[in-house]
Amino acid sequence: MSTLPLQTSRLPLLPRFVLLGSAALALLVPVLLHGWPAQTQLIVASALLMAALCFASAVSVLGSDAALRLTAIAVAGGWFAEQMGASHGWFFGDYDYTEVLGPRLGQVPLVIPLMWFALTYTGYVMANLIVWQTPVDGANGVGRTVTMAFLAALIVTAYDLGVDPYMVYKLGAWVMDKKDGWWFGETLQGFAGWMLVAFAIVSAFRASSARQLKEAATARPALRHVAVPLLLYAALMVYEVTQGVPVETRTIALFVMGIPLFCACCGLARWHGERMPAARGEPA
Repeated sequence: MSTLPLQTSRLPLLPRFVLLGSAALALLVPVLLHGWPAQTQLIVASALLMAALCFASAVSVLGSDAALRLTAIAVAGGWFAEQMGASHGWFFGDYDYTEVLGPRLGQVPLVIPLMWFALTYTGYVMANLIVWQTPVDGANGVGRTVTMAFLAALIVTAYDLGVDPYMVYKLGAWVMDKKDGWWFGETLQGFAGWMLVAFAIVSAFRASSARQLKEAATARPALRHVAVPLLLYAALMVYEVTQGVPVETRTIALFVMGIPLFCACCGLARWHGERMPAARGEPA
C-alpha cells in the first residue's frame, strides 16, 4: 500500500511556535519564579520543554488536530484527576502537594498536567510500536482501544513505580497522609490510580480521534519525531536508575521501564526499515 504525507497544513507553524515559546518561558523561569528555590525553577523549566518536545512530535506523528485533542484531553483529564485526588482522595489516595513543584492551579502544580500529556503521548506511541511496529496503528473498535490503552497505561505506570518514592522521600513534592503502604511507604492505590487515569486519557483520545488516526497511520513522519517519546522515556529511566530513592527502585526502574523501551525500540527499527523502500518507490 502506498503511503501519503501527513497533512498538517492547518497549523504548519504551531510546533515551532510552541517550541520557541516554551524555550523562551523556560529561559524566563528564573525571572517569572523569582524567589522560588532553584530546584523548583529547574523542574518547571524541564516540564515545559518536555511537553513542548512531545507536542511538536505529536503534530508530526498524529497530525495537528489529533495532537491538539490529545493535549486537551490529557491536560484537562490529568488536572481533574489530581485535583480530585488532592482535595477528596480520589484515584491516588489522600495526599497534599507542597511548594516544590511550583505554582498551582487549584491544588495542583501546573507542571503535573503537562507531565500527564507527555507521558500518555509516550505511552500511546510506545504501545503501538511494541504491538504493531508502527507509531500509529490507525484502527478503532472497542477491543483495540481497550487493549492498546491498557498497554499504554502499563507503560506510564512503570515510570511511576520508581518516581513516586523519589518524589516523596527525596524531593518532598507531596505528602501522603498514609505512609504505611506496601511499596516503599507508598500505597498501592496510587498505582491503581495511575493505571486508571492513563487508561482513561488514552481511551478517550483513541475513541474521539478515529478518523484522524486512520489518516495518520498512512503518513511518513520523520524518524526523529517518532523517536522523541522513546528518548524521553529513556532519559526518565536513566534518571531513576541513577538517582532513585530508595536505592532499590533503581534496579526496579531498569527492568520495568527498560523492557518496554527495548521492545518499542525494536518496533521502531522495524517500522523505519520497512518504510524506507516505500519512501523510495520500491516494494515494501
